[in-house]
Amino acid sequence: MASTSDIRNGLCMNYNHDVFTVVEFQHVKPGKGPAFVRTKLKSLTSGKVIDNTWPSGHKIDEVRIERRKFQYLYKDDMGFHFMNSETFEQVSIPEDLIENNDLMVDGMNVEALYNANTEEILTCELPSFVILEVTYSEPGVKGDTATNTTKPATLQTGAAINVPLFVNEGDKIKVDTRTRAYMERAK
Repeated sequence: MASTSDIRNGLCMNYNHDVFTVVEFQHVKPGKGPAFVRTKLKSLTSGKVIDNTWPSGHKIDEVRIERRKFQYLYKDDMGFHFMNSETFEQVSIPEDLIENNDLMVDGMNVEALYNANTEEILTCELPSFVILEVTYSEPGVKGDTATNTTKPATLQTGAAINVPLFVNEGDKIKVDTRTRAYMERAK
């Protein structure tokens, strides 16, 4: 058992029969009354973000989480299949545990978060940025670059994102996997 003094960003805990991670926290000591800790928690199973406040010294149930590296192999009707980079064993991860899974390419290295007590996969995290090729995009109109307008583009994985007008088919671009946003052209 840990207490509120042990709360830090990234700490995982059991709360309301679910596993949550601390996104941000603030220790508040008002001029009148007892101190408390205000937190923002994200569920590792559903992705829902909640706010919670605990009195200072409150006991919390900490969960030990392990990060394991996997390499993406393929997708079928059972889910996404990965190979553990250390033991070479293959695991199948359901589609709902991988956010923005349409940005994955074969051979991509990802990290899976495991509950160390139950050996259950909680979520799978893609690298922050990936470089993908644009397979379809409408041609940009010359002289239409005075504003930050965007156009839809289809990437090699089938994902659709918005890109600036100067991006053409065949260009390789850097995409943020957390926000699905265009970052820059790849060099």
